Amino acid sequence: MSLLSISGAGAWSERDVARSGLYGTLALPEGGKPVRAVLILAGSGPTDRNGNNPGGSNDSLKLLAHGLAAEGIASLRVDKRGIAASAGAALREEELRIESYVADAITWLDFMRSELVQSRVFLLGHSEGALIATVAARRADVAGLILLAGAGERADRIIARQLAAGGVPEALQAASKRIAESLRAGKAVTDVPAELLALYRPSVQNYLMSWLPLDPAAELAQTRGPVLVVQGTSDLQILPEDAQRLAAARTGIKLVLIEGMNHVLKEAPLERRANLGTYVRPDLPLAPELLPAIVEFIGGL
Repeated sequence: MSLLSISGAGAWSERDVARSGLYGTLALPEGGKPVRAVLILAGSGPTDRNGNNPGGSNDSLKLLAHGLAAEGIASLRVDKRGIAASAGAALREEELRIESYVADAITWLDFMRSELVQSRVFLLGHSEGALIATVAARRADVAGLILLAGAGERADRIIARQLAAGGVPEALQAASKRIAESLRAGKAVTDVPAELLALYRPSVQNYLMSWLPLDPAAELAQTRGPVLVVQGTSDLQILPEDAQRLAAARTGIKLVLIEGMNHVLKEAPLERRANLGTYVRPDLPLAPELLPAIVEFIGGL
């Protein structure tokens, strides 16, 4: 356990925890039992509890957890099944489904309720974690739902626009569209171009078939309770239009657009190279408007 004190804010401590072969870090404000707590779910790929992956560290989710703790809000940030400390709980890639991550989120919610019996537990998802949080919130009782940089459309449409924005040749874009349409219909694809194997390799197709049919806005429309949707205007992966589509899913959803915040929750210009440079800068703070928006939402409830 490490105890840290932040100037001008509250002291807090954190400790590693485990549940059913999965691992995370519980950050707790000092002094009595916290009355508010947040389960933080990371985004897609090999992203760990801190928001980092093998391509680089930015510590976005770690900074978020520490900022919440300094404001008197407990949090649990977790390594996904098969990632980082939770690698030992990995399923074979062919067996992985989005439901696997949803079930794990519900397991962690149960853990938090047992550890923090006086707390109201919120569920926060970043990027793909926003969709997992949304689906989990349909099945579990949470005090509120917080979606950071979450897609507002089906994943096949997000993939298509990201390939276009990245300058991928049109022939490969067309092949990607064909493959995604087949997978969304539940049909595996064998003729995947070599350039797209990282995205559509045979071993990941079962996961994609469980993910591609899900419409984030439609899923969100079926949740209950208050929701906060937060989106940065400098995000190269998810657009303000995604956030607006989510916010329009039903009543009771608050939308916050943060000028100049990118996908890893840091201030960044829209220029691609400089923006992506922040993905490997753990020394950079979070965008200054982010934490206050989340604290205000939680506190207001």
